[in-house]
Parts: sequence; C-alpha cells; structure tokens
Amino acid sequence: ISSLPPICDQTSKDWTKTIQNEWKLLQRDLPGSIYVRVYEDRIDLLRAAIVGPSGTPYHDGLFFFDVRFPPEYPRCPPKVYYHSGGLRLNPNLYESGKVCLSLLNTWWGSGCEKWSKSNSTMLQVLISIQGLVLNDKPYFNEPGYKNTVNTPLGEKHSMAYNQTAFVLSCKTMLYSLRKPPKHFETLVVHHFHERERAILDACSAYASGIVVGSSVRDSAKYACDKCFAGFKKSLDAHTELLAKELVKNRAQALELKGDTPAADEIASTS
Repeated sequence: ISSLPPICDQTSKDWTKTIQNEWKLLQRDLPGSIYVRVYEDRIDLLRAAIVGPSGTPYHDGLFFFDVRFPPEYPRCPPKVYYHSGGLRLNPNLYESGKVCLSLLNTWWGSGCEKWSKSNSTMLQVLISIQGLVLNDKPYFNEPGYKNTVNTPLGEKHSMAYNQTAFVLSCKTMLYSLRKPPKHFETLVVHHFHERERAILDACSAYASGIVVGSSVRDSAKYACDKCFAGFKKSLDAHTELLAKELVKNRAQALELKGDTPAADEIASTS
C-alpha cells in the first residue's frame, strides 16, 4: 500500500463523505469471512482479507487485496490489487495483481453487472470476489470454456483445474504464514490456528483421492490416472511444508492467547 500514489489535491468533501459512508456500510454489513482495514490518514486506501469459501478449491485460504479509491470515485470503480505472490490460481486473478471483474469494469459485463456510481459499493466488490471469483468451478470463469459446463470433457478439465488451484492455494497459505501482510499479522495467526486441523484433514483426504472442494466425508473419488498421481505428489510436498509452518503458527497463537483477534471487523489504523 505504501507504494501507491498520494491522495490527489482535487478530492472534495463529497468524495471524503462518500468513502466514509463506504466505511459505515462495511462496518455494518461485512460478512464474518471478509476482513477489512482502513487508514484514517489515507482514506483513499484499504486492505481486505477474504476467506476462501467452503466447497471450493480455495476453502480456508486467506486472500489479500489492496484497494484505492481514485479522485473520480464513485463515478468510476475502485482500483483493486490482488496479492498474488506470482501465482495464477484463478482465471480472474492475475500474477500481476490484476483483478478481472465486471463490477470493476475490468471484465466484460452489462447492465447491473457493471459499476454504477449510484448503486455499486465496495461491499459489493468484496462479496463478488468471494462468491463469483473464488467459486467451486473456477475453470468455467474463462468465457471460452462456459459452453463446456456439464459436458464430460468440461467437467474433467474443471476437476483438474481445481487440483492445481488447491495446490496454489496451499502455496498462498505458506506465503501468508511466512510473511503476513502488514496489519493482518494477528489475523493470520488466529485464522490458521483455528483452521489448522481442517486444512490438514482436507490435504490428506484429497491425497487419498477425494475430489477437491468436496466434503472429506463424500465418497466421490478421482480415477487413479497420471493426472492424479502428479497432483498427489505435489500436494504431499506442500502438505509437509504446511504442517511445519502450522506448528510454528500454533506456538505463536499460544503466545497470543487471550488477545482479541485483529481485524475481526472493519478497523482503522494510522
């Protein structure tokens, strides 16, 4: 965030009031699985952490985004940057940090799908990223693949994509554990301490053949082909690394025991 440009001198009281209203909306309606930090001395900036939804290859992961409200806001949408770590784990989230979403006018769309200065909000952007981008079958986020939904070939490719996405999500977890984004250090510790068992159980289940994104109790399994063998090898390696980092994280969590988790709701920091 510190590398972003300073607030433009042309911003107005209306601009400031609009952003303060965004803060109030976030504070009131933000889901429990999305966390936001705002900055009182840089009201044009905020940082968000989104928990990957259950039933998707992103479950239990933490995904971080930086947001800047340009001087033209809300006539144009906010600028959103994804902390990718150089990984492409979703068709809409680029290694460069670009977020492709119709609500941000960075993806095709029409009507209410596009940004509206009168009706669109930052809250909608965050919820859309969580629900529409980090979904259960991200392979079909690519427009060219939508016509293969529910076809044998399309579903096969989708399952393979989910395998890759989960491994990359595990890599993202490692990055967050080793170097959590500023002002979210305590959130990272508490989140991964709370979800440690669920994450490792899922890794074990997926390595045994359970379909990625499904409940570990489901009976749906992959065919034991070369594709699965490669996935299992990669997953086993990352599970071992994750387990080690989670042990370290557990020790940190015990040190912090009794503290209030950071960023459990919208908060301001200077």
